[in-house]
Amino acid sequence: MEEVGAKAAAAAPAVAPAKAVPSVKEEVKKEEAGKKPNGKVNSEGQAATLTKQLQNAILAGNIPQIVMYTITLALVMGASDIHIEPEEKTVRIRLRIDGVLRLIVEYPNNIHPAVVSRVKIMSSLKIDEQRVPQDGRTQVTTEDGRNIDLRVSTLPTVNGEKICKRLQDKTKTIPDLPDLGLRGSSLELMEGFCKLPNGIILVTGPTGSGKTNTLYSVLNRLNEIGVNIMTFEDPVEYQMDGLNQSQVRPEIQYDFSRGLRTALRQDPDIIMVGEIRDQETIEIAIRAALTGHLVLSTIHTNSAVSTLTRITDMGVKPFLITSSIRGIVSQRLVRRICTECKEEITVEPEVAKEIQEELKAVKEKDLDPALLKGMKMYKGKGCQKCNNLGYKGRVAVFEILALEREVGQLVIKNAPDAELEDAARKQGMITLKQDGFIKALQGLTTLEEIFRISG
Repeated sequence: MEEVGAKAAAAAPAVAPAKAVPSVKEEVKKEEAGKKPNGKVNSEGQAATLTKQLQNAILAGNIPQIVMYTITLALVMGASDIHIEPEEKTVRIRLRIDGVLRLIVEYPNNIHPAVVSRVKIMSSLKIDEQRVPQDGRTQVTTEDGRNIDLRVSTLPTVNGEKICKRLQDKTKTIPDLPDLGLRGSSLELMEGFCKLPNGIILVTGPTGSGKTNTLYSVLNRLNEIGVNIMTFEDPVEYQMDGLNQSQVRPEIQYDFSRGLRTALRQDPDIIMVGEIRDQETIEIAIRAALTGHLVLSTIHTNSAVSTLTRITDMGVKPFLITSSIRGIVSQRLVRRICTECKEEITVEPEVAKEIQEELKAVKEKDLDPALLKGMKMYKGKGCQKCNNLGYKGRVAVFEILALEREVGQLVIKNAPDAELEDAARKQGMITLKQDGFIKALQGLTTLEEIFRISG
């Protein structure tokens, strides 16, 4: 056990500030009181205290404290997910911070069944069912009044049940479009989409790429007293006044397609569907768009152009695609360079040549020519503020396709993706890699991050 505790201490990083949840806040206050005026501590002190408390709870075998200190530490560190993963000899706890998993502590696997049971009790899951995956949820409230929604998923593995908890701050402020990372012609396109009276706007990208944030940023702009906005989500991640938000429940046959059919009888102006997963949902969405409604949704594809091929594969006729879909937004999240330890680096000649070639056709309103001529790149060397990672926070990289005439004609001809992308570039579309290079030149992120998301 001492060896496990030592390993946990070595893995524990410095972290950012937040408040403890009510079930542990008194204990945190007891240990923190007197260390600074009014019992307040800096972020590193709070993180160190929570990590030590988690290690002590593991050594003592205190299951409720293990679970709650893990949640508290995740909130402190600004994590999006908690992973509790059983291995052959130990169980590791990792947190996803700024899109990357980081090891926090490990504990003996003999106490793992009790940890799993505790999480299941909190999430109203079946304790005695260990053979199949389960999904549940619970809520915690932080000391500063934030409501945190925990979506819990269990998965049977050869070493025991794995737990993944997604943390969603329901009181989080909705960012505006420029805050997401939209600039220049991409921002103009998105603002144009917001003014459309009808049609379909799709946002695509992998899980955790910020698609929901983008949709809510658009809805925030469209949310007016004279507009009826309906959303169908799984789950409802942000609660906004002025929106009619509905939680779909597939287990009782209330899915996205049924929600969409119901919406058309509710006199909507704008409909947001959490995800288009099948032919029935896309066909109802197209029907809604063709009858005067603006429909927003997400879909899982690799790029803006490949979305058109995906919808065609679903069985939708090309002429319906061109007459209903107005725009497709593909996005990824990249880590921001820490502003405290940011430093200039030398760009290798072959990489500089690739960047020059990729950006030579980009308009001046999207990229200051001086940045391309001078070509300076940056990275973070690591400091206390960023936990010695060189990164702090994330920014989105976008690829936005407006379905204009030339691209539409190619869709009707069932042209391959390469032809569609060439036509989209000619009409001014900035690709994911181009937008990434622009943000790297602006000093927002690193080349490593751009190559990670674009290949």
